[in-house]
Amino acid sequence: MSSLQATRSLSLGELAGRVGGAVVGDAGATISGLGALRTAKPGQITHLSNPAYRRCLAVTQASAVILRRQDVSLCPTNALVVADPYLAFAQASRLWECSPALNEGIHPDAWLDPAAEVNAGARIGPGAVVGAGTVVGADVRIHANAVIGARCRLDRGVRIMANAVLYDDVRVGAGSIIHAGAVIGADGFGYARDGEGALVAIAQLGGVRIGRDVSIGAATSIDRGTIEDTVIEDGVKIDNQVQIGHNCRIGRNTVICGCVGIVGSTEIGAGCVLAGMVGVGGDGPIRICAGVTVSGCTHVSGSIHRPGVYSGGVIHNSSTAWKRNALRFQRLDELARRVGRLEKRLNEQEAIAPSRK
Repeated sequence: MSSLQATRSLSLGELAGRVGGAVVGDAGATISGLGALRTAKPGQITHLSNPAYRRCLAVTQASAVILRRQDVSLCPTNALVVADPYLAFAQASRLWECSPALNEGIHPDAWLDPAAEVNAGARIGPGAVVGAGTVVGADVRIHANAVIGARCRLDRGVRIMANAVLYDDVRVGAGSIIHAGAVIGADGFGYARDGEGALVAIAQLGGVRIGRDVSIGAATSIDRGTIEDTVIEDGVKIDNQVQIGHNCRIGRNTVICGCVGIVGSTEIGAGCVLAGMVGVGGDGPIRICAGVTVSGCTHVSGSIHRPGVYSGGVIHNSSTAWKRNALRFQRLDELARRVGRLEKRLNEQEAIAPSRK
């Protein structure tokens, strides 16, 4: 078992009750941890969520496998049958979660402005800073060296991990987590040129509003708004090393994967997925409607008004083939024009052919 898993045991029947599944086999089997399908050991439970891993099912040593009804006949051990194995595994994983330790109360090496309002049930680690006018709610966890600026609000159960920075005027909804090294509320990237071409910074006067049950990954940056707030709605999940520009609005339950960059004033609807290294930016503000999935490395340069899956970029190839194709791509417009002329000539020939019969 990984050292990050909490030590606990429960029966397979008890686990089935927690995730809403049905046991096929020994409901009294003891489950003491989680494992991967191929490498799980006795006492652990694993899952089969993707048919591509079905070949590993026959050799698993796990004491139980979370799977769909159609895979029960292939399972060599106890089964926990559910409609959605991945969801059930996610629910089960929370039972063995082991969060980083943080002692009760306020560490003596933390600094709290006298004008801050901190709930007695909050925990604040060494080197942490809380600014004037900030409200820290019940069960909030602020880990070592995190910095919370002035006039912020952290609702019940918020977790701020080590070295994260919240500038002034950031609000975080209940149950949200901001991982290590994230920077929330830095100035948006806005400049105007004067008559001599020098860049004059536009003051960023808004803040950042983060909803409930939001997860913001390590080293992610979310800029404050220019006048109105940047908004991250409830349930949004943001991976590591993501950049979200000023005045963006991210709709509820949207997923943003690692290394995505989103230009300022973009609006993204609910339930969207932006896969790794997607770039959003183009002429004018971009709007992406609800229910859109954008595949990895795609550049979104204009608004998307219909739900669906959108892709761009070029699939990998050998270096030699790629170079040949890249040279041909530079002639794509010329080739398209030549094909158009040939089609026109062919159509003209077909039009006069019947008159010769």
